[in-house]
Amino acid sequence: MSHSSAPLYGDRTLAVEPYGVQSVPDQERHGSPRSQFFLWLGSNLTIADFALGFFPISLGMSWPWTIAALVVGNVLGAAAVSLAAAMGPQAGRPQLMISRILFGRWGGQLPALLNYISTIGWFSVNNILGSFGLQVLFPHLPFWAASGLLVIIQGLLAIFGHNMIHVYERIMAVILGVLFLVVSIILVRGHALAAYHPVLHAPWAPFALVVAAALSYLGSWAPYASDYSRYLPRTTSPRSVRRWSFFGGFIASLWLELVGAGVAVARGANANPIAALHQVSGGFGALAVVAIILGGTAADALNLYSNALAAGAMNIRLPRWSLAVAASIIGLALSWLGSGAFEQYYDNFLLLLGYWLTPWLGVMLVGWYRRRHPSQESSSIAWPALISFLVGFGTSVPFMSSALYTGPIAHTLHGADLTFYVGFLVAAGLYALLTRPTRRPASRLKIEA
Repeated sequence: MSHSSAPLYGDRTLAVEPYGVQSVPDQERHGSPRSQFFLWLGSNLTIADFALGFFPISLGMSWPWTIAALVVGNVLGAAAVSLAAAMGPQAGRPQLMISRILFGRWGGQLPALLNYISTIGWFSVNNILGSFGLQVLFPHLPFWAASGLLVIIQGLLAIFGHNMIHVYERIMAVILGVLFLVVSIILVRGHALAAYHPVLHAPWAPFALVVAAALSYLGSWAPYASDYSRYLPRTTSPRSVRRWSFFGGFIASLWLELVGAGVAVARGANANPIAALHQVSGGFGALAVVAIILGGTAADALNLYSNALAAGAMNIRLPRWSLAVAASIIGLALSWLGSGAFEQYYDNFLLLLGYWLTPWLGVMLVGWYRRRHPSQESSSIAWPALISFLVGFGTSVPFMSSALYTGPIAHTLHGADLTFYVGFLVAAGLYALLTRPTRRPASRLKIEA
């Protein structure tokens, strides 16, 4: 076997991944679609999902409305992740590099920049919650020390890269699954859930807000998705990748959000989520908080790793591991800035996050699944994709509903947030129109024949 065909990385875990945003060579491909289930299960049994479960209860929603909203939001979010993950084996590239195939080398810089900001934001959100969890276990531990310790752990996972992350997520899927199963049993056996019967008039606006929040959280993994499927063999079935990715993300996110909602009912929607979980869990309180902390590391390992790849997609020519170190430092600083007013920081960030996501996703899904997409970046700026993305985003602005801005249409709808759906449909429809195939004249066909 020649040196060029020998794998440099393969399936080794205790080796720093040598690849960045370039296409993964065929000799390095390994794994099975089932790995996507454990990856998305482990990374979504996390504190951000748990905290999101407090949201519908704070709006006064009943259990049937809460469950319905969370199911719908997570179905849509899991579908987005699964469709994006299925692009990985064929392309062999990170998600934002696949995006550059459709947007062009320079046109793809905008989605890459937005995802770079998103991954840093999610990292800081999880790091803040994880640090709060450490302070519940060790009350005298300063926030700066707790957050710094978590950053070191998560940074090392991101530095080692793809294979280490997959192994860590498989371990976390088992450990966190057992721990949260115990918490779920404790909640079901309690009396608070059965006694919860709020009456909410005009529930459709809160329903739309909760669907949007759940979609925004789980769907926000879509710009990461093929980062973790691109090492699968090129012949891997896209349907299998979609199926395993969908159920891994859907089960974990819905489960943790329902656990969060149950804790909010038991201890009040305005309670500190971590402290409330500790109290509800009784003798298992310490283990429940440990699960919250570990869940944060599971999610943030992906945030840091994909942040480095997003930086690479922005043509920042530094080794992937050094970009992960830089992201760790920036995320730690944001954690310190956001820890003082966490609830506002988290809610505003979560609801604003998906506004760029769905127009981008509309272009990506139409470009990848409807058309014969090129294998290389088509131009410096692929105007049909960029225009469709910008128009989709701009059209959705009047539908926005957040603490920072409420558009006129959202105001008329009593705060119902339809931004994600409008942005997706407009961008997807316009891109399909701008890229529709045209027939060449018969005379030209004859000459070419």
